Amino acid sequence: MGPPATAIALTIDQLAERSGVTVRTIRFWAGRGLLPPPTLRGRTGFYGADHLARLELVSELSALGFTLAAIEGHLGTLPESAGAAELALQRALLTPWVPEHIEDVDRAELDRRAGRTLRDADLDALVGLGVVDVLDTGRFRLHGPGTLGSGLAVLDSGLPVEVWRRAHELIEQHTTALAEDLMKMFQDDVLQPYRDRGRPAEERTRLAEAMSQLKPITVRGVVTAFGRAVNRAIRERVG
Repeated sequence: MGPPATAIALTIDQLAERSGVTVRTIRFWAGRGLLPPPTLRGRTGFYGADHLARLELVSELSALGFTLAAIEGHLGTLPESAGAAELALQRALLTPWVPEHIEDVDRAELDRRAGRTLRDADLDALVGLGVVDVLDTGRFRLHGPGTLGSGLAVLDSGLPVEVWRRAHELIEQHTTALAEDLMKMFQDDVLQPYRDRGRPAEERTRLAEAMSQLKPITVRGVVTAFGRAVNRAIRERVG
């Protein structure tokens, strides 16, 4: 009996084309032990669905900014028998909850995008607002295409920048605590029981689909709950 209809056998060039990862990078990651060796047929190595899933997971972790050492550590927590379905679940768990578009630019490009020459005080304010990060290389990191415009609007608002900075700190403080509490709850109430049950195959796809639905619903819920909380605070103060 031949292999199942869903089985795939890809050369390294085909694996690169399917995954969007260059052959050179695939070989480098494989040399670090992040990918298992291919199946040899004669002198040609072939990669299957599990290789593709693991490669996509490594690529996802790399895009999220994980170091190779951190990726190795994460993969080390997975069972050796982890196949395509288990790795797909890991990708679903690690996919960002909101789209991120991070760019690193030099000072001239930052000024160009701002439409004006930014003073050092302006840069300090934008850093305090979480709009810009100053990197060790002297370049500047932007978090999303609209954040710089929002930061400049704050500078031009006429309100003291310190007020906006403190508001940003409050938001960071409480959203960080909320994120940690949510992650712990999901870890304790969903993921750990799944692991304790031996990672049953029939749960993997369902859990991955549930995660893809949970993320946008939770983000919308946080925004809605915050808006309602502000409305209540206003009514209480007026009352």
